[in-house]
Order: sequence, then structure tokens, then C-alpha cells
Amino acid sequence: MSKNFSMYGLPENVVFCSKCVMSNQRPQSVVEFKNISNQKSGLNIDENTSVCDACNYNETKKKIDWEKRENELIELLEKYRKPTGYDCIIPGSGGKDSAYTAHILKYKYGMNPLTITWAPHMYTDIGWKNFDNWIKIGGFDNILFTPNGKVHKLLTKLAFQNLLHPFQPFIIGQRIIGPLIALKFNIQLIFYGENQAEYGNAVEENANPQMDSKFFSKKNNSEIILGGEKLTNILKNFNFTLNDFEPYIAPKIEDLIEKKIEQRYLGYYLKWDPQECYYYAAKNTGFRPNTERTEGTYSKYSSIDDKIDPFHYFLTHVKFGLGRASYDAAQEIRNDKITRDEGINLVKKYDNEFPNKYFKEFLDYIGINEEEFFSTIDNFRSPHLWKKDGENWKLLQKIY
Repeated sequence: MSKNFSMYGLPENVVFCSKCVMSNQRPQSVVEFKNISNQKSGLNIDENTSVCDACNYNETKKKIDWEKRENELIELLEKYRKPTGYDCIIPGSGGKDSAYTAHILKYKYGMNPLTITWAPHMYTDIGWKNFDNWIKIGGFDNILFTPNGKVHKLLTKLAFQNLLHPFQPFIIGQRIIGPLIALKFNIQLIFYGENQAEYGNAVEENANPQMDSKFFSKKNNSEIILGGEKLTNILKNFNFTLNDFEPYIAPKIEDLIEKKIEQRYLGYYLKWDPQECYYYAAKNTGFRPNTERTEGTYSKYSSIDDKIDPFHYFLTHVKFGLGRASYDAAQEIRNDKITRDEGINLVKKYDNEFPNKYFKEFLDYIGINEEEFFSTIDNFRSPHLWKKDGENWKLLQKIY
């Protein structure tokens, strides 16, 4: 194996899309285990055109008959509309995307949604205000689910140490909470915003309006992985019981099928544009951007609920050489909000910016010190992307 091998099974030769600022290092999935070499593939970039799947799909979106898709949506909603009670569940935080989804389904299409929120690790001030506005100004019923603080802190720490992915426990909970509540309340329709396949996951998933049910499966406790650790090991090594992990254990697919619960992406039926979602949410639900740009990028309105969010993106940059500015700029280039040259300049300026604002709170939350933080992240720097230059790390292959 060459000296500059890829730690994550991603291509050793870094290639950037000629239309946006994404590279083939963007993973299609997130590893679960300590063995971090089991990533199967990255963002596909066509060898002939040098254009990535996400940009190609964006061109496909321009050819979709959105009027026909909207009619399919109306037909679906009529199937599940109830004379009384909740018609559907909308998981979300009150950020721009969930605010848009909930409001348009209720006020344009006449549904009665129950909104469900898996609480952030640590609310930001603006995140809490937007959540409060979503419910009070937007006008929605909501269940705010806050997981066991001791369990969540442990899983966040394990996910940081094992996967360099401290956001993973939140993502798991956010994805599971909708189906769990749907089963308890016998609500058969769950709506999410856009399908992540739009941004470079397996592109064929965009043809399916339903969430992939593979995530929900019958597992033995010995097979459940949380924070990169087997649940059986966590129970053996820490003072918790199996009941403490109930919110993190996905429901059985058989139960979802029996109850005829469907999980749909609104972005399949209505053309999705994150910036337009922001404008809509600001007008209709009191959503407000932050007063300052988010560290690591130039944006003020995307993913601003959680104080750990900036570390998620910074650590993504450590692992894959792609930070928050890359993700923001890529989708704005595709949606004709900025040019590629502007995107490249923004990536150059902000992508590797360290998130200092909440650093001490993050360390306190997972119970480590600065030395442990930096030694951990350096162990996750892939040799094909990073080289030590004195006391600093140098990114070897850049878009600029």
C-alpha cells in the first residue's frame, strides 16, 4: 500500500467537481465501527465530464414535471388526511427546513401535523428562539424529546473518540424519533425535508420518495452499534441498563410495515432550494438567522441550533478535507446563488477555520481536555490528505 493511503476507503486520488466545490472525498455513508476503513465509496465524479452526481442531479431537477409531482403529493395527502387528530408527523428543530415543511403542509395543503423535536446537545440562543417561534408564531403542536443527559454525553464522547463524529448520536435520535412517536400515536405518515441523496449520497435514491427502510431492522442487542461501540460492550463497561438506550434503538421494520407507516421526502414532490426555504420560514414562522456568521463558513442561517454543530463540520474537514464552507458553497453554486469562483474563494477563506466560540463548552460536555481533543483528531487525519508541516497540518490537495 502506498505511503499516502486513504484511511476511509475513499479514492487516494482527490478529484474536484468542475461545477461545484465538492470532491470525491465526500462519503456516501458514515462508518459505525472503530474500524474506520470500511467506507465503500465517495461522491461519484464522472471521468469524462468531471461533474459530480449531485450537480448532475441538480440538472435533472430542472427537467422534472413539478406540477405532476405536486399532484402526486396532493393525492398522497388525501390518502392520509383525517377528520380529527394528526395526519402526519414532521420531525425537526424549527430550523429553516423543518419550519418550511411543517408550515406549507399545514397552511397550503391543509394537513394537521404533529411536530417532533429531538433536542440538540446544547441549544444555541438563536436555536432556542427559532424553535420557540416555530411553535408559537408558526402555530404547531410539538413534542420536544430530550434524551437522558448522561447517556447522550457518553455516546457523544464515544462517537468523538471512535469515529471523530460527535454528532452521530443526535443524528441517530433525530432519525428514529419520528417512527417511534408514529408507532405510539398510530400516525401513518412521516414527512422529512429533502433527501440527502441530492447532495451526493447514492444518486439513485432520488427516484424514491420514501426513506430507505434499511435503517430500521430487527437487531439483536449484540448487533447494535452506538458511538462506534457495540451496545453490549457499553452495558458491560458503564453503569447503564438496556432501558436507558431505548430512544437510540430503531423500531423493527416489521412493526412499521404492520402499522403501514410511510416516511416521505417533501423534496421529492416540491422543488427544494435551501435558501428559498429560509426566506419562506423567515416570512411565515419567525425564523431568524444568527447575528454573526457561523464559524467555518459564511452562512448565518443553516444548522445554527446546536453548539456542537460547528465541531461536526470542522471534524468532517479533518477526515475528508471538506469543511462547512464547502458544503454550503456547493449547494449554493448548484442553485445559482453564487458562482463557482465565489465558492472557491469562500472555501479558501473559511473551510479550515477552527470553531473557538463553543470550544470550552464542547470539551466540558464530553469530558476531555484540549490535549486529548487535538491528539484524537490528529489520529483521524488520512495520510493522502494531510501532512505535518512543523507544528501545523497542511492539506495536500485543495481546490485552490
